[in-house]
Amino acid sequence: MTVRTTQVANTAAKDAAKGEENTASPSADGRLHKRSLGTRIMRRPELASVLGALVIFALFMAVAPSFRSMEAFSTVLYASSTLGIVALAVGLLMIGNEFDLSSGVAVTTAALVATMLNYNLHLNSWVGAGLSLLVALSIGALNGLLVVHTKIDSFLITLAAFLMLQGLNLAVTKLITGQVATPSIADMEGFPTAQTIFAGTIHIGTLSIRATVLWWIFFVALASFVLYKTRFGNWVFAVGGDAEAARAVGVPVRRVKVILFMLVGFAAWFVGMHTLFAFDSIQAGQGIGNEFLYIIAAVIGGCSMTGGRGTAVGTAIGAVIFGMTNQGIVYAGWNPDWFKFFLGAMLLFAVLTNSSVANFNKRK
Repeated sequence: MTVRTTQVANTAAKDAAKGEENTASPSADGRLHKRSLGTRIMRRPELASVLGALVIFALFMAVAPSFRSMEAFSTVLYASSTLGIVALAVGLLMIGNEFDLSSGVAVTTAALVATMLNYNLHLNSWVGAGLSLLVALSIGALNGLLVVHTKIDSFLITLAAFLMLQGLNLAVTKLITGQVATPSIADMEGFPTAQTIFAGTIHIGTLSIRATVLWWIFFVALASFVLYKTRFGNWVFAVGGDAEAARAVGVPVRRVKVILFMLVGFAAWFVGMHTLFAFDSIQAGQGIGNEFLYIIAAVIGGCSMTGGRGTAVGTAIGAVIFGMTNQGIVYAGWNPDWFKFFLGAMLLFAVLTNSSVANFNKRK
């Protein structure tokens, strides 16, 4: 069979689904009715994240008066965007039924590569950023190639990458600089323009919007288009749903998975560049543990742990939940330790809801 077969099958499936939703059937009193709105809502992967976001928003609006300000709104969006960009790529990878535990330290690695090259070789900031992008994509490609060729679970492959990158970040930084923090590159050529692109701020009245927020919205829109309007998006769902069946109808399973790992590398690079140009210095040990936040945001957003299900918008909502919880606790004056409790509770709620929705869909 050919890839064309896959497209035909996917198109037929979508048409069948639409027909099922729009087909009218006679009721007991002779009237026609369509499938209920509630049934269609129950099928949405974002259900748990939307409910959770509404509850958390209402909670902090009630208990934290300062949470209602435009400044708080800006802060929540910024915190959500820096998490959401990588969570989006991690979510796409999870739809393809793989994981990446190296994404947190990969952000730091990308930033360290750029700043080390710029400072020690006296490069233009954009040159260092470009070389860093090549390194980030190479790390993603290597993770993907090892997963698809060795058949070893991506959890183990990327756990090994996490440990190696963590060690390299610290060891190489200490070797070159004699400390765990990198020197300033603010006086390097190209730094101001790079700072504007990756870490700039747009002021709209009293509202300040960081560049990462705009980039995040763009990436979510682009990912949504790719998932639902392109052949590659069909491939991602097919690979995550049943890789062997997808391979049997001509889907390039290995290529799709490697590309998804490289997308995680790109997202890590982008957030790494934001961190570098926003703060001008990188701590070699930072980023550890963020990989779990990315996965949590994706799961809360409706991405299935077993692949084949999820949306880009859902991961964005999951990131917003993180941003609201992280900043809302501060505005409410609560002990920051409550943050992890809320995050864990939301994760549990999302998993239970997603499981219930999956069972509901099977019965239907």
